[in-house]
Amino acid sequence: MVINKSKSAFRTIAEVADKLGVGTHVLRFWESKFSQLKPIKMSGGRRYYRPDDVKLLECIQHLLHEERYTIEGVQKLFKEKGTKFFVGDTIQEDFFEKEEDQPVISENSSLIDSEKLSNIIAELKDIKQNLQKNMF
Repeated sequence: MVINKSKSAFRTIAEVADKLGVGTHVLRFWESKFSQLKPIKMSGGRRYYRPDDVKLLECIQHLLHEERYTIEGVQKLFKEKGTKFFVGDTIQEDFFEKEEDQPVISENSSLIDSEKLSNIIAELKDIKQNLQKNMF
């Protein structure tokens, strides 16, 4: 199944593995070998890769499979030159951290006032509680 996502959307491990032509176990292994890889892990351990994570994985895959470096060789390159040398300046930018004085922007680019946001959060919490009650 092909889903069209924006370039800034997070990707699942299956989507990234499919894009790179490797197994999901390979991505988990690379994550254990490269400390620079830090996908977001949700409850249940499900991984979500940021666009910067995907760029770094593409770089690792290229160096390992096409340039024929060993894992130790790629680790050494990253240590000597830094990941920014290979993938640019935005690596591991945290999309969840916002300055306190920055406004929250919705998809239609209008500001959401804090009261409306609080109401939405409360509503979501109620929905979560109802779902949990109905599951057990």
